[in-house]
Amino acid sequence: MNPLRLVAYTVLTMLAFSANSLLCRLALKETSIDAASYTTVRILSAAAMLWLLMRWQARSPLKYGSWRSTLALFVYATTLSFAYRSIAAGAGALMLVGAVQVTMMSAGFIAGESMNRLQSVGFAAAMAGLLVLVLPGVETPSVLDSVLMLASGIAWGVYSLFGRGVTDPIAATCGNFLRAALLASGLTLVALPWMKLDGRGVLYAVLSGALASGLGYVMWYRVLQHMRAMTASTVQLSAPVITTLAGVVLLNEAVTPSLLIASPLILGGIALVLRSGKT
Repeated sequence: MNPLRLVAYTVLTMLAFSANSLLCRLALKETSIDAASYTTVRILSAAAMLWLLMRWQARSPLKYGSWRSTLALFVYATTLSFAYRSIAAGAGALMLVGAVQVTMMSAGFIAGESMNRLQSVGFAAAMAGLLVLVLPGVETPSVLDSVLMLASGIAWGVYSLFGRGVTDPIAATCGNFLRAALLASGLTLVALPWMKLDGRGVLYAVLSGALASGLGYVMWYRVLQHMRAMTASTVQLSAPVITTLAGVVLLNEAVTPSLLIASPLILGGIALVLRSGKT
């Protein structure tokens, strides 16, 4: 892939990841929708969007994707929604990305990947920036929600690793979401006694599913074809920065000194990792 196109896809994907976090937090904090309903609407919306795209291309999506990727996707989406009931955005970002890092870095080491000295410096700078960004304002979440957020990060790391060998991102993502829709329907049945629907909450879930998840994950699968596991894991450190900046612009959150320090550390560290060795 052309380097400029790869950068463009990567930036758009990180924006989509940040949108997922913002929309989920908005829905569960400011509306009455429950976590199970949010997850189900999000997954069904993504499946519908991708199914329409596949129909437009006159292809059968169920021939693509896999149940192992589907399970990882479903666990990620479900645990994320339930965890964000009480976890603040900063703390959630730290736990989620930290779990992704451990998962993908471990897989990279097992596969024989390594970082050179400059890449190691860049990775350390990015991690330091992330800590500066989220720790000063961290709120103590419940143990259960912390475990759920860590599980979400591990599941996303696994889903990303499975996606590195995909040759048809649109078809694979569509197949995974259509299978996940079946699991989401089962989740709805289990959570039926506690279900609460809310107009704005449903809208946030639809936007998250159809745009940020459905189309965003297609781009991510395309990006993963051209990145090593370690590089892909490091790039995702930008998502909390983007989420925080979006919070300043869209939610009128304050620009803090930690944000001003953390942003160049994380973005500069990622640039060093990408430029100092084979992606």
